[in-house]
Amino acid sequence: MEREIPVSCEHLICAQCAGPVVEGRCPTCRAGRAKVHHHGFGGISPTLIAIVLIVVLVCTLALRHLYGA
Repeated sequence: MEREIPVSCEHLICAQCAGPVVEGRCPTCRAGRAKVHHHGFGGISPTLIAIVLIVVLVCTLALRHLYGA
């Protein structure tokens, strides 16, 4: 069984611009940083997902209150 090891771009150096990947100086750095730090679901930020879930919950509660189901 393989264990997934967390990866960070803190110490990675870009082959394109020779700068730290974490700074995102060039398109290659930014792409590498995005690949390592793939947050969210399908490119959507976790904050946006939480907001959508809260809105759906509020709408569901409002409809339940209106129709008394």
